[in-house]
Amino acid sequence: MTLHPDYQTPEDLPRPARLHLGHIVYILGRGWADFRAAPLYGLFFSAVYALGGLVLSQLGAGLFTWTLTLSLGFPLLAPFLAVGLYEVSRRLERGAPLSFPEVLSVIWEERNRQIPWAGAVIAFYFLFWSFFAHMLFALVMGPQALLGPPDDLASYLSGAGLVLVVAELAFGAIFAFFLFAMTAIALPMLLEREIDFVTAMRLSLRVTRANPVVMGTWAAIIAVLTLLALVPWFLGLFVVLPVLGHASWHLYRHALE
Repeated sequence: MTLHPDYQTPEDLPRPARLHLGHIVYILGRGWADFRAAPLYGLFFSAVYALGGLVLSQLGAGLFTWTLTLSLGFPLLAPFLAVGLYEVSRRLERGAPLSFPEVLSVIWEERNRQIPWAGAVIAFYFLFWSFFAHMLFALVMGPQALLGPPDDLASYLSGAGLVLVVAELAFGAIFAFFLFAMTAIALPMLLEREIDFVTAMRLSLRVTRANPVVMGTWAAIIAVLTLLALVPWFLGLFVVLPVLGHASWHLYRHALE
C-alpha cells in the first residue's frame, strides 16, 4: 500500500474545496468514532500533551503572570502533537494494520521528511509569541513590573491589569488563528503527501481563505474545547485532544479537491 503518493508539479497539487458548516458536525462525528475505535492511541498522545502542559505550568514558577502567558501560548503546540492521531485516523480509514510499533515507526520516519520543518516553524512561532507577550506586559504594566509582577488574580481584574489580560487575549487569538490557518491542513497533508512544508502551509492558508466561516468556526471550537479541557488539571485533554485530532484529519480529507 502506497502511503506517500508523489506530487511532482504545481499542477498535481489539489485545490481548496468548498466547505459548509455541516462538515464540522460530520468531522466531529468521525473524530469521536475514531477515538472509540482506537482509544488507547488517543489516551497515549493525550498523556504526552498533558505532560507538556504540566511542564509549561511549572516553567511559570507558580506566578500567575507567566502561567497566563504560557497557557495562552500552549494551544499553539497542539497541531504538531496531533500528528500521531492523524496517522491513526489514516490507518483506520484505509484499513491498514494498527499497532503501536507501526504507528510510532511511521512517526519516527517523519524525522527525515517535512514535518520536523513544520514543527520548527511552530516552535519558533511559540517563542516569538512568548517574547511578544513579555513585551506587551512591559508596555502595559511598566518595565519595573517585570522585576516583581503582581501574583494575585485581583491585580488583573481592574486598571492596567485588566487592560493587559484583554490585550493578551486579543493578540493571543490573532497569533493562534494565523498559526491554525497555516497548519490546519498542512500537517496532515505532510503526513500523507510528498510535498514541501512551505507549499503545504500555503495550501492551508488558501483553504482558510476560501472557507473563512467554516475554518473560523472550527478554530473557535478548538480554542473553546481546549480551554475547557485545560481547567481540571488538563484531564479533559484525554477526550478532547483525540477527538479534535482525529476530526482534523477528516477535515483535511474534505478540504481539498
